[in-house]
Amino acid sequence: MLSLLHPERYHGHRRRPPYFEGWYFKLVDASEVARYAVIPGIFLSDDPARHHAFVQVLDGATGAASYHRYPAEAFEAAEGAFDVRVGPNRFSASGLHLDIDDEHRRVTADVALGPLEPWPVRAWSPGVMGPYAFIPRMECNHGVLSFDHRLDGHLTLDGARIDLTGGRGYLEKDWGAAFPAGYVWMQSNHFATPGTSLVASIAIVPWIRSAFPGFLVGLHHDGVLHRFATYTGARTEHLRITDDRVEWTITDRHRQLEVHARRAAAGLLLGPTREQMESRVGETMRAEIEVRLLDRRTRTVLEGTGRNAGLEVHGDLERLLALQT
Repeated sequence: MLSLLHPERYHGHRRRPPYFEGWYFKLVDASEVARYAVIPGIFLSDDPARHHAFVQVLDGATGAASYHRYPAEAFEAAEGAFDVRVGPNRFSASGLHLDIDDEHRRVTADVALGPLEPWPVRAWSPGVMGPYAFIPRMECNHGVLSFDHRLDGHLTLDGARIDLTGGRGYLEKDWGAAFPAGYVWMQSNHFATPGTSLVASIAIVPWIRSAFPGFLVGLHHDGVLHRFATYTGARTEHLRITDDRVEWTITDRHRQLEVHARRAAAGLLLGPTREQMESRVGETMRAEIEVRLLDRRTRTVLEGTGRNAGLEVHGDLERLLALQT
């Protein structure tokens, strides 16, 4: 029960395979020219030969991605805190340290984060998963560890030093048996209003012998977190996915949220199936997200465009769309 109240911590100490857990650190410099994602994690398969830890690095401007593999024994995680090590690399709520040197590339970094702005955790609703956090063996769990925070420090890739001081970051994580069979995920914390941040995802969620389209949306604006989720009673009124756009309209009793994301060329990351880290997940950090939030009187609460947006559109999208009907 205690671990549910701390989504940032490692949840796999007593979990059996198949199991994965990964943290997503988004790093954008003050000029918004350099943008990177650093993803440490662990993958445990039914086949012990496939057990391993990893650090993925994505250049969000060029789409270049590298996967740095480590023995599973190189992964260490504290039980009472968010403190994770993958070989010489270390990750926590206060920052990250990278020391990668292999056949793919040389990457070093020392970046401080803070202060973090996490999705609120309550005893009855521990984070973004809400009451679904209490359901054992969910295929994929999600945690929003910080909507937006300041960066201080630097990242060096193959000798090129990037100053991240004064930039903005975002932090989330996933854990479970596998990524969903089909999903859309998007995120931006670069709006005209400082501190405004959006994270939104909709996915095929296995349920007993069927499935449903579960979704989670958090729009943080002017100090208020606007939540839209399957468990809040919100519903998808419109979802359309094309080669260049994602259009999504969500309503609840009090509000309507309209999200239009413009897709862009993506780099390929590895994602977990139940067997191995093999799923090629296309992620861009060059998308734009148009957001419009209306209250029940159709008054516009927010209308703006999120820049440097992360966007993944992956898997069995036909089935995901069919589940809406």
